[in-house]
Amino acid sequence: MPLLTEAAKGVYVIAVTPFLENGDVDWTSVDRMVDFYEEKGVTGLTILGQLGEAPKLTSEESKEIARRVIARAKVPVVVGVTAPGLAPMRELADSVMEMGAAGVMVAPPWTTKTDDQAYGFYASVGDALGKTPWVLQDYPLTTNVTIAPKVIDRIIKDVPTCVMLKHEDWPGLSKITALRASSEKGETRRISILCGNGGLFLPEEMARGADGAMTGFCYPEMMVGVVENYAKGDIDRAHDIFDAYLPLARYEQQQGIGLASRKYVLAKRGVISSGALRKPGASLSKLDIIDVERLLARQAKRLAEIGA
Repeated sequence: MPLLTEAAKGVYVIAVTPFLENGDVDWTSVDRMVDFYEEKGVTGLTILGQLGEAPKLTSEESKEIARRVIARAKVPVVVGVTAPGLAPMRELADSVMEMGAAGVMVAPPWTTKTDDQAYGFYASVGDALGKTPWVLQDYPLTTNVTIAPKVIDRIIKDVPTCVMLKHEDWPGLSKITALRASSEKGETRRISILCGNGGLFLPEEMARGADGAMTGFCYPEMMVGVVENYAKGDIDRAHDIFDAYLPLARYEQQQGIGLASRKYVLAKRGVISSGALRKPGASLSKLDIIDVERLLARQAKRLAEIGA
């Protein structure tokens, strides 16, 4: 599989990790999930991310999931390798790259407080990972680390193996604008920018110069439709598709039950056998399920109205 480059674009969906009701990894659903995402037109897969419940996996489970997905996938696979130290990060990165991963993704430690610390951390990541291409995960809402555009520009200039920004700042549209201005002026390389936050701002992010999405949603075809239509200049169609799915995407962004609702719908769609989260994890109440079912019904109605 080709390595990740600055030219990456499209939808690299953040994959869930399927579990059985007893908490074991559901390997059959892992296979079915990979096939489902590819059938929906995604450009790539990103595994072992925050919403893939990576912190709840053992190191052996993480490697086995990576091996299983990479072996089955026909699209590039990016693997989250964030760890408390550089040694375990490098160990997992080396392992998944040998399996055929396209690249890895790294979030900063919560102890990062200053611009120099953020730069120093990612400079050390570049040194530790060698030739492995990697994604800078910028997700302040979870990491509590804010990385200013000028710091990202500095990392891009000095660390050539940083080929993508996973942009999840919120609000963050001005950050995309600033980064694109730097590359357009020739001050930095133009790297790929794929956006997260469940796709809540995807049309606006595309308008600011993003190359696509790297996030999860129980209907990945929404993100595929928005990105493809934006790329061919049909902006109104991109917004029509986005608007039809927005209420459910918004519901998924709730802390706690958001992932539970995503897995509930994926199970309902036959992608995974159970919507279970590995403990500790939230579960949907009867009223939550009523909410989701109402949103699904209204979504189906709206999609029929716009012929999507």
